[in-house]
Amino acid sequence: MNHVEFSRDVLVSRVADGQWHALEDDLVVGRAAASRRPDGRMFVSVDAWNDTAFARLAEAMLAALPRPLHTVVEESETDLTAQWRRSGFRTRRREWEYAVPTDPQVTGLGTSLPPSGVTIKAFGSARVEPLRELDAAIRAEVAAGPGWQDMPAEILAPPTPDPAKYAVAEESGRYVGLLRMAMVTRLPRIGLIAVRAGSQRRGIGRALLAHTLGALYSVGKHTASAEVSEANTAATVLFEGVGARRTGCNLELVLR
Repeated sequence: MNHVEFSRDVLVSRVADGQWHALEDDLVVGRAAASRRPDGRMFVSVDAWNDTAFARLAEAMLAALPRPLHTVVEESETDLTAQWRRSGFRTRRREWEYAVPTDPQVTGLGTSLPPSGVTIKAFGSARVEPLRELDAAIRAEVAAGPGWQDMPAEILAPPTPDPAKYAVAEESGRYVGLLRMAMVTRLPRIGLIAVRAGSQRRGIGRALLAHTLGALYSVGKHTASAEVSEANTAATVLFEGVGARRTGCNLELVLR
């Protein structure tokens, strides 16, 4: 165990690679962790019982890690946000959380059809290799355009996508759009909607969303969740246009 800090009766130790503990009177009063995500960003977190433990953990952790560093907090957690700001972090992006209805009578998507020549393949029916090719193509387009730094802070999908988590749009034998979904506890979460650059502005994203919400409604899921960057106007319009309501807001903070 490598002791790195002792102040105000709080002892901070680096207990493993990317992990720190704060102890007071031999009791663990805080934990900190750091992990690098697939897009290369380093994210940090601190869970502490009091401000002193938080400050000592943050000081020890930040001294040991290269910049830039990122963290995510709920905007409503004003005390936690203030603690990170005292450590030098600043807001980098804001991400809205949405509750998305699935009932076609509510969303207005009951009669929505994909554009001519485009078919939607259900979750689990996509072929792995074409899905992998689409995933790689979209990643390349994002990297050449806005860059992954403006994409959600969540961990990105693995190099080999799991077809069970994807609905895809197919045109002329080629996959041109995808929607990725995951289960968070019992609530389905829409993690990503993306359409290849040459196929955008044709209603393919809306068709993927209509298919997904309809499929969820058919199995008794009346609500899904989604997160959208406040800078992503197109996604905001898409979700709010089907009756999604904002339920919270996350901030991604950065220390450069």
